[in-house]
Amino acid sequence: MIKVPSQSDTLADWLDYLLAMHPTEIDMGLTRVSQVAERLGLLELAPAKVITVGGTNGKGTTCAMLEAMLRDAGKRVGVYSSPHLVHYNERIRIDGQDAPDADIISAFGLIEKARGDISLTFFEFATLAGLQLFKQAQLDVIILEVGLGGRLDATNIIDADVAVVTAVDLDHQEYLGTTRESVGFEKAGIFKAGKCAVTGEPDLPVTVIEVAARVGAPLHRVGHEFSYGVDAQSWHFCGARWQLKDLPLPTLPLPNAATALAALECLYPDFALGSVRRGLAAATLTGRFEIVCAQPLTILDVAHNPHAARYLASRLQAYSGRRILALCGMLKDKDIQGVMQVMLPVVSQWYLTPLPSERSASLAQLISAMPASACYQGFESPELAWHAITADARADDVVIVFGSFYTVSGVKSFIDGE
Repeated sequence: MIKVPSQSDTLADWLDYLLAMHPTEIDMGLTRVSQVAERLGLLELAPAKVITVGGTNGKGTTCAMLEAMLRDAGKRVGVYSSPHLVHYNERIRIDGQDAPDADIISAFGLIEKARGDISLTFFEFATLAGLQLFKQAQLDVIILEVGLGGRLDATNIIDADVAVVTAVDLDHQEYLGTTRESVGFEKAGIFKAGKCAVTGEPDLPVTVIEVAARVGAPLHRVGHEFSYGVDAQSWHFCGARWQLKDLPLPTLPLPNAATALAALECLYPDFALGSVRRGLAAATLTGRFEIVCAQPLTILDVAHNPHAARYLASRLQAYSGRRILALCGMLKDKDIQGVMQVMLPVVSQWYLTPLPSERSASLAQLISAMPASACYQGFESPELAWHAITADARADDVVIVFGSFYTVSGVKSFIDGE
């Protein structure tokens, strides 16, 4: 019998309990989580507006830019995201601050009492905790980042006022299917009748268009209902109502900035444009092309599939002529070969490592993805790989740490501890 923690136990105790209670990490379906949400009165969050953000990549950065613009305009904003990099509290953010342990524990207690004999996954518990804290906080806007897919993701128990699909590419194929059309169908499952559906995917699978038409969600597509372009030192956005010029170039991916603007335009057509400019300029996100050291230039990026790797490789082209050292660990259910093929042309030397997860690719699996011509070393842990790469790197080198949230979070903890 698993002992249920009390309100006086630690957050770590509760997280251990949640993992033990429902050891299956991914258990798709909305029935169980919807029943508990209904008991807690969490299925209706009005008067708060809700933006749900799904997609293969770019969810986190889109959420971050939306949050920054909305908060600059004086809106009270809650953001639910996953996974966390270092602290679980990162998953639930209210007014720019991570939820404190005591508040999360209190929410867990309410959920535990309400669920009865209904089993919930770790992610479902987290989602309900976020919704509980958001409802208590009486927010203006709630931003929900989809965890996996969309149609059957726990965040989809909430009918969003605006649903966003940032990009569509192959990932989590055992759950979402092996074609872009099947992935698109799952991602578009967050679209709601009569509510704006925004997508920043330029090569849109027909299934996304079909789902929007079937449910009656007005579709706003990049290259159709909205567009953007880069100028000399700025960029411009053309939407259904907004014609914005001389926008500051964000540090986060420009396609996601444009998608965020299209979503914001749907929700608040008369939004203060000064807050658009200031929010875009200020928005950052941990682990997304995050520069943590200047010499050697050290960058952390959670890129873990070919789509994200292509963007990362394009950013690294700016350092052509400099030696690029890469610390890489990946999960075995990812397209390791596809990621390596994208990154091999820009990386000079590889430091490969397994990760502290049952889902980790082994060192042998990582090495098998390396061509004979590649220069690489293998290590037993991210910590050993980090010590080796920092010892080898020269002041003018570029160090990139990527491949998984586990890779970045592990190395980030070493850096923070130094």
